[in-house]
Amino acid sequence: MTPSSRTLRTDLLMLAAAAIWGSTFVAQRLGMDTIGPFLYTGARFLLGAAMVAPLWWWRPGPLATHPVHESRGIVPAGLVLGLVLFAAVNLQQVGLLGTSVSNAGFITGLYVVIVPVLMLAFGERAPGSTWAAVGLAAGGLYLLSVQPDAGIAAGDWLQLGGAGLWAVHMMLVGVYARRHDTLRLAVLQYTIAGLLSLAVALWREPLSAAALSQAAGAIAYGGVLSVGLAYTLQVVAQRTAQASHAAIIYSSEGVFSALAGWAFMGDQLGLRGWGGAALMVVAMLLAQWRRDHEPEVH
Repeated sequence: MTPSSRTLRTDLLMLAAAAIWGSTFVAQRLGMDTIGPFLYTGARFLLGAAMVAPLWWWRPGPLATHPVHESRGIVPAGLVLGLVLFAAVNLQQVGLLGTSVSNAGFITGLYVVIVPVLMLAFGERAPGSTWAAVGLAAGGLYLLSVQPDAGIAAGDWLQLGGAGLWAVHMMLVGVYARRHDTLRLAVLQYTIAGLLSLAVALWREPLSAAALSQAAGAIAYGGVLSVGLAYTLQVVAQRTAQASHAAIIYSSEGVFSALAGWAFMGDQLGLRGWGGAALMVVAMLLAQWRRDHEPEVH
């Protein structure tokens, strides 16, 4: 496989993850109609962990190209990722109780700005074209998600805290995915995030078998697709992707969350929204053009 085809495959994996995450905002909101935010998070992450767990030893079919890689220190790495993931996803989940799906998509997507700033703070410079793509993506997210008369809701502050943690998580995934077996790393972080969320739910939230049954569809969507598939695509893809480039691709989840809100919840996009989506497409194309002219990360 040529370097350009590997780059394209990596970008398509990250874009698929972003599409799933964006559509999951609706499931996350609907799941809390009958159960609490921590119970929803715990259930879906433990379901995702159970889905990926068989891959700890066995890599069937196309996954045979990712043979089991024994590495020291994978448990501490999985613990760190799981703790950050637990904090980030629950800030997002609780924040959804106090803001709209579109606002949550925009504020979460601000990691597209935070990631290159963090990289700069740690001495890793991003090229000018990356900063231009970051600016276009952030502007597109704003036009797509935020209405001109929108105020700041209580849940927006939680989403902002989550955006910072998503940026940290994204950078850590890039570091650890190059050192450890990616699929084992995925199982560990899902299990940690799920168990911690379930522990908080047992402490703080009412539990009901009937309520869980009513939320089963939203849990299945969030667990199988968002966790089991999309987060696993993230750790596999980020073995070869620079964090700032990955953030630009992942920020397209704002487009997909707006489209899901439009399709399933009656949200209106209008000319402003479609213009924002177009800006984000331009940002991704610009980031892709730059990456085609750079050596791969190993």
